[in-house]
Amino acid sequence: MTDEKKQEYTRRISQANSTDMVVVIYDITISYLDETAEAIDAGDDETLGRNIIRIRRCINELIGSLNYEYSPAGEVLQLYIYCSRRLVAVQRHGDTQALGEIRSILFRLREAYAQIADVNTSGPVMSNSESVYAGLTYGRGTLNEDVVSTPNRGFRA
Repeated sequence: MTDEKKQEYTRRISQANSTDMVVVIYDITISYLDETAEAIDAGDDETLGRNIIRIRRCINELIGSLNYEYSPAGEVLQLYIYCSRRLVAVQRHGDTQALGEIRSILFRLREAYAQIADVNTSGPVMSNSESVYAGLTYGRGTLNEDVVSTPNRGFRA
């Protein structure tokens, strides 16, 4: 994953509410899946192994984020378990079809969570993080982001 993507995900996480956070985890997982497909094509077993571990961690995080008070949680859990099992085929055999299945399932779930995130009006999960303001600069026509730092960033005094 490039440094630019890491910075983007870090910024999104710092401003995300609970539902946005799940969407970010999906995006990170899909990025790792795409990198895994490239590693399989290139025959890069080291990157393949590293990304499989990262994808497993992301899926475990998604499993941990399920709220079992709502009915679809059990069905979504079964999809996560299925993706974990298909990941074994990717790891052992470099099965790109299994990788595509996993990506398709997680992408559809990501789209569903993105729709839910649009109606979730709760505040950011991280309350003591830097604020990010974005806007157009006069005359330049480019979008710039400005980060406002706090002296006790991430820690409570």
